[in-house]
Amino acid sequence: MEVAIVGCGTIGTRRAEVAAAKGDRILAVADLDEARARQMAERFHADWSTNWRDVVAPAPVDAVVVATVTSALAPIVIEALRQGKHVLCEKPMGRTADEAGAIARAARQSGRCLKVGFNHRHHPAVSRAHDLAVSGRIGRVLAIRAAYGHGGRPGYEREWRCDPAVAGGGELLDQGVHLIDLARWFLGDFTQVSGAVATWFWPIQPLEDNAFALLSTADGRVATIHVSWTQWRNIFRFEILGSEGYLVADGLGGNYGVERLTHGRRQPDWSGPLEEQWEFPAPDPSWSDEWLEFSTAIRERRKPLGSAEDGYAAALLVDAIYRSARSGGSTVKLAS
Repeated sequence: MEVAIVGCGTIGTRRAEVAAAKGDRILAVADLDEARARQMAERFHADWSTNWRDVVAPAPVDAVVVATVTSALAPIVIEALRQGKHVLCEKPMGRTADEAGAIARAARQSGRCLKVGFNHRHHPAVSRAHDLAVSGRIGRVLAIRAAYGHGGRPGYEREWRCDPAVAGGGELLDQGVHLIDLARWFLGDFTQVSGAVATWFWPIQPLEDNAFALLSTADGRVATIHVSWTQWRNIFRFEILGSEGYLVADGLGGNYGVERLTHGRRQPDWSGPLEEQWEFPAPDPSWSDEWLEFSTAIRERRKPLGSAEDGYAAALLVDAIYRSARSGGSTVKLAS
């Protein structure tokens, strides 16, 4: 494919590296920072601009990666779709469900492939856990218990993620949306939620540095989520509890520790569960596997894992959790 990259920061660069490694060509790049755009363009022998419209319109471009700040996602993605491009949009697909919904409508109207950057679905521990759960290895999936967080860094409160107008939300929208997407992937749609948010350490009001959520399906299965920017030792832990056993994905590599998957099976005699464990040392294959899923979905003319509908559903849940938190934790019901 001929690919355009909008946003030449860390994530945009990573997407470009993966696309090029898979044999796709980086045709054009754009970034408000001219030096950053020039640097990426030189690396990939691409055209560059400080205006994103210059790179999403050209006819040779097949696919556009939009890796910008959250406030810029909707207008760029929608225009790229209108121009007939396939789009990989970084999470969280907008600051609000309204923005995510506008993107989802544009994707449907265009008939092009829209994938949301939910790369955690492609982490090997999570992906294998999903395969095992779907195959019935832990019986009926009953509940999810998940935690994700880090401790920030000096000056974190001055970064764009802590600017309400640019980010749209705090830690719930930043890392929490990954857990919400994964919980939906394992349990299906949620019909009611309640939540609480807090700003305990970072001076970022009205944004939150911690968020808690309880999500329930129509048949009474539950996911509990805690995300935090006061997690002084990085954590990613995603537990799937079933009628016949459990699955636990720990770590994401790097500062989050070696990625592991534990599968426990309940024994008929009620002795301790039998466990087996797999480790997935670096490098992290999720970005490469996600690009392969995106390009394959385009070729096969199907919806990708982490589709526009998945992004919109996650955004609706995030909005509902914020509404619940503002009302003191009352339950918010969603359409089934």
